[in-house]
Amino acid sequence: MREFNAEQLKSYLDSCDEQPLLLDVRQPWEIETCKIEIDQNKSSVFIPMAQIPAEMESLDADRETVVICHHGIRSRSVARFLEQHGFSNIINLSGGVAQWAKMVDSQMTTY
Repeated sequence: MREFNAEQLKSYLDSCDEQPLLLDVRQPWEIETCKIEIDQNKSSVFIPMAQIPAEMESLDADRETVVICHHGIRSRSVARFLEQHGFSNIINLSGGVAQWAKMVDSQMTTY
């Protein structure tokens, strides 16, 4: 698993040709409060952490996937879980959306 802080992830997303999947593992109310806004060519999916084992089959184990949560703790756990189940190209957003709001998107609502 690789770990990117918010600035590293922003730079990476801006420069990569094939966009990774952004997997947000927060609760629905958290996503309603704020989310990382990306352009239409980049894809996001929202699956709460507790549902990952049941929903894991719907994800492509070979696709580069960035796991996101509020502060990077839940996402790190999910990233490790996915790696243990054969996912080979995982990035954890350390600092989560809270760090993204501070370092990348100061207009983002925080909680």
